Amino acid sequence: MRALSIAGPGRAAVIDVPAPAGPGAGEALLRVGRVGLCGTDLSTFRGTNPLVSYPRVIGHEVAAVIQEVGPGVPAEWTAGTCVAVSPYQNCGRCPACHLERPNACRDNRTLGVQRDGALGEHLVAPVERLFASRTLSLDQLALVEPFSIGMHAVRRARVAPGEHVLVIGCGGVGVGVVAAAAFRGAHVIAMDIDPAKLALASAFGAEDSVDARAPGCADRVRALTSGEGPAVVVEAAGRAGAYRMALDLVAPCGRFVCLGWVKGDVAFEARQLVAKEVEIIGSRNATDELAEVIALFESRRVDPLAVVTHRVSLEEAPDVLATWASHPAGVGKVLVSV
Repeated sequence: MRALSIAGPGRAAVIDVPAPAGPGAGEALLRVGRVGLCGTDLSTFRGTNPLVSYPRVIGHEVAAVIQEVGPGVPAEWTAGTCVAVSPYQNCGRCPACHLERPNACRDNRTLGVQRDGALGEHLVAPVERLFASRTLSLDQLALVEPFSIGMHAVRRARVAPGEHVLVIGCGGVGVGVVAAAAFRGAHVIAMDIDPAKLALASAFGAEDSVDARAPGCADRVRALTSGEGPAVVVEAAGRAGAYRMALDLVAPCGRFVCLGWVKGDVAFEARQLVAKEVEIIGSRNATDELAEVIALFESRRVDPLAVVTHRVSLEEAPDVLATWASHPAGVGKVLVSV
């Protein structure tokens, strides 16, 4: 079958690879329809993803159609069902798995990262990793997994209706946080340096937006929260300065969710942690939040396709990766039709 493989930094090509064997017990054979590309795929192409070895078939944001099911699969999983695929595989043995938090498995193996991904014609997956919808298109289903990252962060933060939630960084992950928090009834404030991203955050439910470069941006956030600061701050930019700003702005006894990956260390003012009694919460990947994202998309409260900037065929995918690597500001979400 055809698949997109990255042989090494800057070297991507569509090649022939062995098709997967038929589904085993509890599994389904899928015909892949759409695969989304994100910053993880870009870093793999650039050679800056430390979790990847080469060659690697990429692709972890997957929409597919069930073609065949194996023995022992529940009756509701039938041929022709459109599904989103959770790309994570956990070990079942580590402390995180024992706590039933497999998203934080120390031996996590994600499609397209630690193991070959879904950017090919077929895929076999356990049905427990599939999330079905009778109404969403394949394009929409391919966006379920990336939005689930934000939904998981919001669940970790225990966001409640009426709370003020500040989202710092409104890229692909950040707008998922905005949409999830708004879906839970929070008052969402979006912060970014890019007006286009702030406009997108508004479309996904942010009630207010703040330019992070503007003088007095922190005072603006405080004014929007009656001087108290937001109950929840989610850092989705992955910048040390944004982490420090989050701690400065979060309300006393508030929750600070660390979602963005930062290269290097971040220095905090310990006095603020103690005096405010701030709860610092890490957030990684997702679990069954894909079902909640499907409910959000099916509610039609947001249009997830608004994040898509490029639609390409499998054969065109190597070229769009090269374009993205040389002009990153011009590419947002890429959808590949397989």
